Amino acid sequence: MSESDTVLSALEDGVLRLMLNRPDKLNAFNEEMHRALRAGFERAHSDSDVRAVLLTGAGRGFSAGQDLGDRDPRKGGTPDLGHTIETFYNPLLRLIRSLEKPVVCAVNGVAAGAGANIAFACDITLAARSARFIQAFAKIGLVPDSGGTWSLPRLIGEARAKALALTAEPLDAETAANWGLIWRAVDDAALMEQATALSARLAAGPTKGFGMTKRAIQAAATNSLDEQLNLERDLQREAGRSADYAEGVAAFLEKRKPEFKGR
Repeated sequence: MSESDTVLSALEDGVLRLMLNRPDKLNAFNEEMHRALRAGFERAHSDSDVRAVLLTGAGRGFSAGQDLGDRDPRKGGTPDLGHTIETFYNPLLRLIRSLEKPVVCAVNGVAAGAGANIAFACDITLAARSARFIQAFAKIGLVPDSGGTWSLPRLIGEARAKALALTAEPLDAETAANWGLIWRAVDDAALMEQATALSARLAAGPTKGFGMTKRAIQAAATNSLDEQLNLERDLQREAGRSADYAEGVAAFLEKRKPEFKGR
């Protein structure tokens, strides 16, 4: 299977759709899929035609996490899982978080291990009601990675984060939404329609401002109030000089729909 097969990529109306495509393996990550998904997000960073990203999975699952067949100690010694994280997962998470364009994730089925934590790293995550999120690391003696130990306590608090990480109990999509892990649980049949419509709406919006909003919200976790107020001032100054702001004000005063360009 080639890199182009493991992640299907298509750009339409400003939305770069990235579909994990190893459905026979529940979209578990091998090195080919790692490289292909990373290439997709690198394109999102560099291509000005990309104004939003929609990430989803093919088949009945979003992602089962790492393909353990590629990291089996019985096949010639102890694998260096730290190398796997440093080479593949950490760069991917940094690309997702630093992308100053909206990233929508549509979780179409099970999201386990790194698959769950990649979904939590996206900006707006929707899940089919049948989807389940599993911190599967505990089942094989590992520590949550792909930002899991960072995102879980921030999103749902230490008590729930520890319980999910230590028990590896599946969490249904409705509960995940009620706890604040994801934005919304939707009917299975409506998932891709809603995720596609949301991505298109974001891509047609003032994406320069969206990027700065994302940067500010992410910075708030470590900033003091004074630091955050100063950051808001600086970002608002930059946003006020943008073509999107000028267009938004003009459209409001002229009572018409704005045509944002992401600049």
